[in-house]
Amino acid sequence: MRTGRLLGSGRSADVYEVDEAWVLRRDRAGRGDAAAEAAVMQHVRSYGYPVPGVRAATRGDLVMERLSGPTALEAFGQGLFSAQEAGLVLARLLRRLHAVPARLSADPAVRVLHLDLRPGNVMLTPDGPKVIGWADTEEGPPGLDWAMSALILARVAVGGEKDGDVAAETLDALLDGNEDQVTEDGLLEAGRRRAGDPTASAHEVRLLGEADELIRSLVH
Repeated sequence: MRTGRLLGSGRSADVYEVDEAWVLRRDRAGRGDAAAEAAVMQHVRSYGYPVPGVRAATRGDLVMERLSGPTALEAFGQGLFSAQEAGLVLARLLRRLHAVPARLSADPAVRVLHLDLRPGNVMLTPDGPKVIGWADTEEGPPGLDWAMSALILARVAVGGEKDGDVAAETLDALLDGNEDQVTEDGLLEAGRRRAGDPTASAHEVRLLGEADELIRSLVH
């Protein structure tokens, strides 16, 4: 597909303008499967889950609804959104996602998982928060999804970065009242996956143990 103006770039993909209503996200790393991702997005959207509409997809290209508004992460820097609000929004989005039946599995304990639900993947649109970044989606136990989101935030919180305090507050709000959602199996599997992430630096991997301890201190 012909691309228009470059709107933004992430770790593995670029987003181009198609027109006022649609954008094209093009994979440049060759690791994703946009068609499979689109199928999951269309499935959860059919149950009313807030995701962009999808127009077309191939393995490397995804044409989806153009959203307006900042991500929750960008809104922090603009003073439009608090860490506590972000944590509460993430918790609501996780609970709402896990109320959607699995697309492939008939096991009632299995649900659609996002596996990368963090402030950078939540767009604050005029119609409310919408979830983007579905490249890691799978089906499985909800506890893994909660643990992955918690570990992403905890790693930033213990990493000595400028956003560390914000990440810690967001994590605290995410887990407040949801402690039972983060399971032992979920935490162990999330740690294993993050340690094996080829995009993670050695420094990020070293922080996982401390991040795991922080989460455990908040849920017990």
